[in-house]
Amino acid sequence: MYAKKTCLLFCVMMVASSLWAQVITGAERTSAYLPMLEGKRVGLLINHSSRIGQVHLLDSLLALRVNVQRIFTPEHGFRGNDGAGDVVQDSFDEQTGLKIVSLYGKKLKPDQYDLADLDVMVFDVQDVGARFYTYISTMYIVLEACAQAGIPFIVLDRPNPNGHYVDGPVIERRELSFVGVARLPIVHGCTVGELANMFVGESWITCNAPFTLNVIRCENYTHQSFYDLPVKPSPNLPNARAVLLYPSLCLFEGTVISVGRGTDWPFQRIGHPDYTWGNTIFTPRPNDGARNPPYNGQSCNGYDYRKLPVDSLFTLKKLDLEPLITFYRHFPDKKHFFLRNGYFDMLAGTDQLRKQIRHGHTAEEIRQTWAADLEAYHAIRNKYLLYAE
Repeated sequence: MYAKKTCLLFCVMMVASSLWAQVITGAERTSAYLPMLEGKRVGLLINHSSRIGQVHLLDSLLALRVNVQRIFTPEHGFRGNDGAGDVVQDSFDEQTGLKIVSLYGKKLKPDQYDLADLDVMVFDVQDVGARFYTYISTMYIVLEACAQAGIPFIVLDRPNPNGHYVDGPVIERRELSFVGVARLPIVHGCTVGELANMFVGESWITCNAPFTLNVIRCENYTHQSFYDLPVKPSPNLPNARAVLLYPSLCLFEGTVISVGRGTDWPFQRIGHPDYTWGNTIFTPRPNDGARNPPYNGQSCNGYDYRKLPVDSLFTLKKLDLEPLITFYRHFPDKKHFFLRNGYFDMLAGTDQLRKQIRHGHTAEEIRQTWAADLEAYHAIRNKYLLYAE
């Protein structure tokens, strides 16, 4: 009965939102930012998700005679088809001849030559709301580079599909890395525009020169809006279910467990060849999103989340630690469950979660240890919210 009521409530919310107004992204509000680009030499930090309807932002700006000098691109590349962790090479756009500077290859930060002839930088990339999703890491690094060079930075804001809640441990300073560049919880509950304001406002980036940051807000969006991404943000997040599961299931990337890379359902199935529990079997094979997936060609036993209703995932509003706890409890080789390279701690932002799982703590006991840090984070976040809760 509860599930039926939840589903009904969600359907009512979706119908109501469609009757009110469609969300308008920052990129679609061209009249709000074109005056800032007029007569300027423009850099674009963009990828395949940078669209105004069905038209790419680059094409739109060039048609409007904006002087685009250079393209910068994050993980997964300009077209969004490079696999997770794949090195992205510098290249040239075939249609325009513009140079594409990779910020997920030889370098993560643009150098002085990349920025030397730019008057303004525009960021337009679709995020999914998890601290370890690296698009916000690239934004942070380029924002800091522009601040140090005195180059104005414009964020064309987009909805956060996981922006309706905040949860998880706040990263400890010793765990700061490219999958955690700032003191955020795993689910930060901010749009990229709100994050950019936070990074600057809290002095989390180093700024040595006068600096201008402009955020072009979305319209008709609140943090409780359900937003089904019109373009998959990366190869292994193919649908709304995967996007909503991602903050919880990505923690398995720091373990020996497969998250379904190399299948048609990444981040919707988890498994391992030696696991004997669960309700599904799958066999990873190379594909566009995973050229050499873990356990390539091996049968993996585990759990299938493909039938979980999207509405129940949206209304959960918290990280789901049960899959992680359950898998560890039944895994035959607990000594080697967590990767030895420390990647789990980097993703979690702390070594405490790993230790708590090893010691058999419940999800609720673990969650209680986050409370004080989350309260402090909420106080910071509230200062930079651009949209109603």
